[in-house]
Amino acid sequence: MRVLFAIAELYPWVKTGGLGDVAAALPAALAAEGADVRLVLPGFRGFLDGLPGIADRLRLATPFVPERVRIAAARLPQSGLAVYLVDHPAFYDRPGNPYTDAAGADWPDNHRRFALLGRAAAALALGADPDWTPDILHGHDWHLGLAPAYLAAQRAVAAAAGAASVFTVHNLAFQGLFPAASFADLFLPASFQSVEGIEFHGQVSFLKAGLHYADRLTTVSPTYAREIATPAFGAGLDGLLRRRTGDLSGILNGVDTAVWDPAHDPNLPLSYSAARAARGKGAAKAALRRRFALDGDEDAPLFGVVSRLVPQKGLDLLLAALPELVGDGAELALLGSGDADLERGFTAAGAAYPGRVGVEIGYDESLAHLIVGGADILVMPSRFEPCGLTQLYALRYGTLPLVRRVGGLADTVVDASAHSLAAGTATGFGFDGEDSRALLSAAERAVALYRDRAAWRRMMRRAMTRDFGWGQAARQYMALYRALRPSA
Repeated sequence: MRVLFAIAELYPWVKTGGLGDVAAALPAALAAEGADVRLVLPGFRGFLDGLPGIADRLRLATPFVPERVRIAAARLPQSGLAVYLVDHPAFYDRPGNPYTDAAGADWPDNHRRFALLGRAAAALALGADPDWTPDILHGHDWHLGLAPAYLAAQRAVAAAAGAASVFTVHNLAFQGLFPAASFADLFLPASFQSVEGIEFHGQVSFLKAGLHYADRLTTVSPTYAREIATPAFGAGLDGLLRRRTGDLSGILNGVDTAVWDPAHDPNLPLSYSAARAARGKGAAKAALRRRFALDGDEDAPLFGVVSRLVPQKGLDLLLAALPELVGDGAELALLGSGDADLERGFTAAGAAYPGRVGVEIGYDESLAHLIVGGADILVMPSRFEPCGLTQLYALRYGTLPLVRRVGGLADTVVDASAHSLAAGTATGFGFDGEDSRALLSAAERAVALYRDRAAWRRMMRRAMTRDFGWGQAARQYMALYRALRPSA
């Protein structure tokens, strides 16, 4: 089974969120299941500067620019997987992150930049490389939403069907919306600019293109797959998703156990396993408290946050609950950045509660590992969460998640109810309401159970022995691919 994995990010070279982590882990897991996997990536600086042995592979004619676009080849250093790089400097060799300039504004030609990426992916899926043609084109998020559309357009004029297409939604909130006039820059048939195409409320939606034209759809947890087919979570696309329910699967993301492993984590002062977690977590907690100058009761429950500070993540609920949490003796260590109001709010909380609340605005990979390892409770009160990876990291490190029961959080965290505690299945704490009182109630339950050290240790061991590796997800994707291409 030959699979072309088309995505815009790849850890550690280009990453703005969990998408880069998925790209780093899932292709290797698919290869372990027997797939012949190659990646296609945009020619961002991080890739061109970081990947070794980049060489010319082919030149691709496109309608976007008069010259042929260079498709370079490389291999990933650890896995050895082959990579195609769509190397057009005028589109991709820019400062800032992959989608915005240094000031945080979207690049005005993002529609052309990611249309080229989708067109290149589709061309490779149709045999542009004479030495390797995939059976499956697997595109991810709005950046690759046009790839299935370009495949569909080719099928309309040629007998050869090319690869079957799979499109994965990692977050429906990011839709790749552009003005209707941008359709002229995409070089798609005029019929595609319609309600039964890529038109969305008078705009062009790259995400809708993927949802409409791909042969099969997936998203990153079973609960989120059900949620996005409802008006509450569907972001205006729930009608389309309901029509395609039979083509939509929810496959839970996994954890890259080579990167997130408390038994072999250089970011922790002392490695530990489920059988010997107490000493290792104690050392990590002490180091974390020193890092944030927390000086309250060293046995107080320490809440941790590693997150983008955006409304989706529901951290305004935590901010509102913080005075009562601190009043009850808890501490907080937070790492994140994003919304200016939330950044100011948590910075002010750190100043208001010195020694009890520690806040670092930004992102630091080593500190993220220390928080996940050193906190007692990891807080994720998301308004919606397609899958979530941080709660999976926390479970693996014996840090019990406190989550709102949505999306992948509902699928991965077992609330500490009387029944689950008695059955030995509890791994964290959940709540349902979208308000600070609901969060605070769950936090109070967590603090009360934290005082029962024997019960807490049992939950830690249960959490650390859950299997959220990528192997299970890879097997589900392979089954989906084989259903599309039984003879491959």
